[in-house]
Amino acid sequence: MGRLAETEGLTDIQEEILKTVRQFVDEKVIPVAQELEHADEYPTEIVEGLKELGIFGLMIPEEYGGLGESLLTYALCVEEIARGWMSVSGVINTHFIVAYMLMQHGTEEQKQKYLPKMATGEVRGAFSMSEPGLGSDVSAVSTKATKLADGSYEITGQKMWLTNGGSSTLVAVLTKTDEGADSVYKNMTTFLVEKTPGFGETAQGVTVPGKIDKMGYKGIDTTEMIFEGHKISADQILGGVPGKGFFQMMDGVEVGRVNVAARACGLAIRGFELGIAYAQQRQTFGKKIAEHQAILFRLAEMGTKVEVSHNMMVRAARLKDTGKRMDVEAGMAKMVASEYANEVVEDSFRIHGGYGYSKEYEIERLMREVKFMLIGEGTSDIQKMIIGRSLLKDYKS
Repeated sequence: MGRLAETEGLTDIQEEILKTVRQFVDEKVIPVAQELEHADEYPTEIVEGLKELGIFGLMIPEEYGGLGESLLTYALCVEEIARGWMSVSGVINTHFIVAYMLMQHGTEEQKQKYLPKMATGEVRGAFSMSEPGLGSDVSAVSTKATKLADGSYEITGQKMWLTNGGSSTLVAVLTKTDEGADSVYKNMTTFLVEKTPGFGETAQGVTVPGKIDKMGYKGIDTTEMIFEGHKISADQILGGVPGKGFFQMMDGVEVGRVNVAARACGLAIRGFELGIAYAQQRQTFGKKIAEHQAILFRLAEMGTKVEVSHNMMVRAARLKDTGKRMDVEAGMAKMVASEYANEVVEDSFRIHGGYGYSKEYEIERLMREVKFMLIGEGTSDIQKMIIGRSLLKDYKS
C-alpha cells in the first residue's frame, strides 16, 4: 500500500485482522464493485463474506459472541472496506451504531436478546433519527410514541434516510414522548423496533415503501419508514427508561462520525491510488504525465490530505476507546476527512482527464460516492457549529 495511512502502535491481532480485511477487499470487493454498483445490486455474497470474517460482531464483547475489538480496529476495517466500495461499509455502519447503543445503554435483557445474533449478522440493525422535514435539527422530531393504558406505546410518524431500512430486522427509532420534562431533549425516547426484512408492511403498523433512488451510495437500500399506530411494549425502550433517547442517539452519532471519517479516508486512499497509477501510465508531450510538475504537485497535495485525514480519524477513535468525550475530535475528523476526500477524488478525476467521465473507469463511481461524505452524520457546517461552541467553552475569556 505504500507509506500512506499507516497506523502506529497496533497489536499483532489488529494487524492480522486488517491484513485479512484488506485481502478480502482486494479479492472479493474491488473486482465486482463496478458491476454491482452500476446495477444498483445488493452485494449479497460480499455481505456473507463479511459475516464469516466476524465483521458484524467486531466490537461486540466476547461474552455476547463478538470479537470484543476496539473502535480503532473497527474504524480501520471500515477504512479498508470503503476503499474497495463505500456502499459495503454502509451495510455494517448502521448495524454497528445500533449494536454500540445496545452495548452502552441497553438493559442486560436487551443485550442478551440481541447482541449474540447481531454478532453473527442474523439480526441486522438500522438507525432511524431523521425525518422528511428534519435535517440536522433533532429537536424537531415529530414521530410520536403515545403511552397507552396498559403501559405499552403506539408509534405514529414518518422516518427518512434509513440505511439498511429494507434489509434490517432491528431498528433503533428516535421518537417524541411526553415525559413531563421541561426540555425537549428529555422528552425523546429510543425504541427497538423489530421487523421482517423487505419492503411493504414489515411489521404491524410499519411500512417500508421501497428504495430511494440516489446518485451514488448504490447497492444498499436507503429507505423511508412509516409508522401508523405501531404498538410496542415498554420493554423495547432502549435502556428500559423513557426520556433518554436524545442522549443515546448522540452517543451513537459520535461514533458514527468516526465511522464516516473512516469511510471518507478509504475513498481518499482509493482516489489517490487510482490517480497515481494512471499518472504513471498516461503519456502526453513525450513523457508520463506524472513527470509534469502540475500533476506532481497535485499528487503531493493528495497524498498529504490522505495522511492528515487518516491521522485525525485514528486520534478520534483512540480517544473514544479511552472513554473520554470526543465530540470535538469526532467532528473535526469527520469534517476534514470528508472535505479532503472530495478534494482528493476530484483531483484524481482531473488526472484521468476525459476517461474519468467514462463509466468504465472506477474514478467515475468514486466521484458520485464521495459526495455522500459531505452530508452523512451531519454536514461540515453542523460540525463547525459543534466544534466552535465547544472551543468557546474551552477558551472562554
